[in-house]
Amino acid sequence: MDNAAFPVTADAVRRLIDHAILKPELTRSDVDAQLDEAATHRVFSVCVRPSDVRHAVERLQGTGVGVGTVIGFPHGTTSTEAKVAESLQALADGAFELDMVQNIGAAKSGDWNRVQQDVRAVVDAAGDTVVKVILETAFLTDDEIVAASRAAVAGGADFVKTSTGFAGGGATTEHIALMRETVGPDTGVKASGGVRGLDTLVAMVQAGADRIGTSASARILDEVAHRVATGVASGVGDDTTSY
Repeated sequence: MDNAAFPVTADAVRRLIDHAILKPELTRSDVDAQLDEAATHRVFSVCVRPSDVRHAVERLQGTGVGVGTVIGFPHGTTSTEAKVAESLQALADGAFELDMVQNIGAAKSGDWNRVQQDVRAVVDAAGDTVVKVILETAFLTDDEIVAASRAAVAGGADFVKTSTGFAGGGATTEHIALMRETVGPDTGVKASGGVRGLDTLVAMVQAGADRIGTSASARILDEVAHRVATGVASGVGDDTTSY
């Protein structure tokens, strides 16, 4: 992707979006409403809680919307063995991508071998399934973001990802640019946390992101439609306080 020349079209934006359905308090009817919204807007995928994977796969069958899930979410401090077991269950339930949280405590301790081994175990369990590693950049210094990105790549990750959306901070263009510079062109970079408007999405893409995690898919795609129709922004601002 030529990120600097990203085209603001509905199809281009849809292909970027992993629609997040991850809040712990969501009821089954809340989840269903979000799944239906994702299907209506034909986003690339949904990212759901592990216990919702099987249901989401069944509800979205035939829509073309993939179902991903999270591993070790949101703190990353479950054991490697638990992450592997969670991954295998998610795959058995039909997940097509896994977004795992790195061991944040190990990262903050500078134990990059442990971080890498944790990633490698999930990647090995996942086989050909795409694995994204959530760094939780709000907790990390720039040097730690670089080291965490390198550990994720060394562990076999397909993507590095900024945030869970539950740590009081989300994606920034500076962190996206740093992650892209670190991992190079062959590893994906996912911006998540606080991406709730079209301008922010475009800024993340131009900084180097090639996937976006957001719960504001409808809001963003409505903004795309308005901009395509009128040539100007709708004036709807971002809410950067949540996923």
